[in-house]
Amino acid sequence: MSEKIIADTKPVVVTLEQGKTYYFCSCGRSANQPFCDGKHQGRSFEPMAFNAEKEGPAYLCACKQSNKQPFCDGSHTALST
Repeated sequence: MSEKIIADTKPVVVTLEQGKTYYFCSCGRSANQPFCDGKHQGRSFEPMAFNAEKEGPAYLCACKQSNKQPFCDGSHTALST
């Protein structure tokens, strides 16, 4: 079984386009954080597809610990750096 990698200890700010589908990296291995680049292949992870409900900036989880994935819920503050 593969473990999640903490890609960063702070969220990634991105600009989303309303109605567009995005693929969130759930494993932490993508070089294109917070989006999937396929590095999960051969592991027990799949990207999380989500549709942007509104246009504009969004804080996406990079620590992979959020209970509101793909969005940051502040879980990174509990991680030791």
